[in-house]
Amino acid sequence: MASLTYSSSPAQSNHPTELRIVLIGGRESNGGLKGKSSAGNFILGQNVFNTSRRTAQSEARQQEVFSRRVTVVDTPGWCWVYPREDTPKLDQIEIQNSVHLCPPGPHVFLLVIPVSLYLPELVKASLKQHLELLNADVFKIWKHTLVLFTYGDWLGVKTVEERIESDEGLQWIVNKCENRYHVLNNKDHSDKTQVKELLEKIEEMWAGNEDPYYEVELDRAFQHDSVEEGNHVCCLNRNILLFNSQRVGFWYVFQNIYIVCLLYMISEPTRSERKCKMCET
Repeated sequence: MASLTYSSSPAQSNHPTELRIVLIGGRESNGGLKGKSSAGNFILGQNVFNTSRRTAQSEARQQEVFSRRVTVVDTPGWCWVYPREDTPKLDQIEIQNSVHLCPPGPHVFLLVIPVSLYLPELVKASLKQHLELLNADVFKIWKHTLVLFTYGDWLGVKTVEERIESDEGLQWIVNKCENRYHVLNNKDHSDKTQVKELLEKIEEMWAGNEDPYYEVELDRAFQHDSVEEGNHVCCLNRNILLFNSQRVGFWYVFQNIYIVCLLYMISEPTRSERKCKMCET
């Protein structure tokens, strides 16, 4: 691999001491191949993300990798072909807030795609809509995005370039990322050069961008935090209401039984009264 050169502009040092990565991407509706969480574990060299369940909340983990302090943020996925309106609102909020877990902003968005996954035309609209959760100007996201193909062992003797050429959806995505992509063989954890080369590609992109990292918009951050806080309050209120409804339900039933019994006792004549009435007849 050719040696990489870095810009000497004041905004950037010759070699980044840290890299901030946000993993984004869809998921298979049948819950098939694991993607982002597994890739995050591979990059950090430790099983820090849970791969046994669907990611429901964005979470950040940090490790030293090849003398760099690497922060990886895992995010909820969406169904590749479904519009954003079909993605749960809580997942959308978590995707929005993912960039706030690695301040002042990520150096790269890794768009994680299993290399065997066929991407139909519907993917374009779905991907654009979900990227808009991060920024209404999707171009700013593409500038900091690199495609990470996972399960590279699936290729066999085929090259990743041949795979891209065979799928118009992949061609479109790779073109949007200005031909930035990398392949991980998830099964070969002993090959550490895969991660090293990935970090070098991220640094190459970092050096070539006018903005070294994607800067989080503070006003959007405030809005997202407010929405998330409001959501937590709603969840808390819902739990309180549920608890109170259970309590109220119990007392309501108890009180109604008590009232019915009282009314019955009042309206029902006593045994002596019944006897007297019977005697009168």
